[in-house]
Amino acid sequence: MRVPSDALGVNRDVASQQRRVLIVDDEETVREVVGQYLELEGFLILQASNGLEALRLAEKTPPDLVILDLTLPGIDGLEVCRRLRAVSAVPILMLTARAEDVEKLEGFHAGADDYLTKPFNPRELVARVQAIMRRLGALNVPAMVFDGDLHYGEITIHSNTRQVERNGSPVGLTTKEYDLLYFLAAHPRQVFTREQLLEHVWDYDNYGEDSTVTVHIRRLREKVEPDPSRPRHLRTVWGIGYKFEP
Repeated sequence: MRVPSDALGVNRDVASQQRRVLIVDDEETVREVVGQYLELEGFLILQASNGLEALRLAEKTPPDLVILDLTLPGIDGLEVCRRLRAVSAVPILMLTARAEDVEKLEGFHAGADDYLTKPFNPRELVARVQAIMRRLGALNVPAMVFDGDLHYGEITIHSNTRQVERNGSPVGLTTKEYDLLYFLAAHPRQVFTREQLLEHVWDYDNYGEDSTVTVHIRRLREKVEPDPSRPRHLRTVWGIGYKFEP
């Protein structure tokens, strides 16, 4: 079924600028419908029906974003996610047919940046893809940062290269982990609710779940805090949300 050209009300000014999206799903209908919606927004679409095909295609033609089904023949989505994450920081949007939190947590731990539960509204998927692309294209440095980098004790955040160092050693972060850390560190001591972080970091006004923020905070603590169980920088403000303590 061809999606009508006026089916979406998404703003194309943020456009894709010919960014490539790799759709990995063993259901041809899902690939076609998602691909059609994204093509209407100007994205170039790559498709793979299984994990091995996805890995080969990603190596040959590196995508700017991957939409990855969790259940795939052969190599499942979790393993594909792990292998992609081992060599790339490409954003990964995971699709799952089950809504159990444990499955979503597994996806986040494997390196996924976001997830959607099937069946989903294609408009929501497009909104999430556009939000991720806006974050990739937003290289503006907050006015309070004058040298382009943020320095807090043992942590250095380089805005131009999107790299993080702890005690001089590089820290491997996913795209969304970096975005979240940078946003909080650029607003030290300011408390943000989970909903505000979803809006500012994920660009979700209407979509997203609080658990997304919770899991990413937990993963960040494991990577940048000397003692994740007693965080120095990424602090919880009980009953409200999170803040970055210099």
